[in-house]
Amino acid sequence: MRRRARGNAVLETALFIPVLLLLIVGIVQLGKVTYTYYTIKKILYAAARDLAVQQGINFCDPAEDPTAQAAMNFALNDPASGQPIIANLTALQVTTECTDPNNPGGAMVPCDTSNCGGLTVAARPDFLQVSIPSGYPIEVRLPFLNPIPITFNPTVTVPFEGVS
Repeated sequence: MRRRARGNAVLETALFIPVLLLLIVGIVQLGKVTYTYYTIKKILYAAARDLAVQQGINFCDPAEDPTAQAAMNFALNDPASGQPIIANLTALQVTTECTDPNNPGGAMVPCDTSNCGGLTVAARPDFLQVSIPSGYPIEVRLPFLNPIPITFNPTVTVPFEGVS
């Protein structure tokens, strides 16, 4: 009787190892995704806070403003090495939000930039919103499955405290 039961432990181990491997790799991939999302949110927040306290930023075209570009480069790149903190994350989008004067509830609307150009400048925004223009793609790799593509579209909104 004891002789027939010897192979059960080997069989149970052989069946359980793929499940255990999938569980361990899944936990590692979940950690990778969580860490990447957290790092992206911190990059966006650093850029937003740096822009929010600057003086004289051109919100008509923040992509051409050297102060805005310096703030975004500071957030995107490691100060010690100058290398990107996250690979393939090279561009951030800055939009402005103003309080709607027609809505007493304080709803936020995109700031009017129709007077931009020439000598006029955009109105002073109440909030700055920093995001990634087309999102940040990441692939989750699990054993026995095709890579699962995920696109992060985080956005950070901070109050504007500077002078435009």
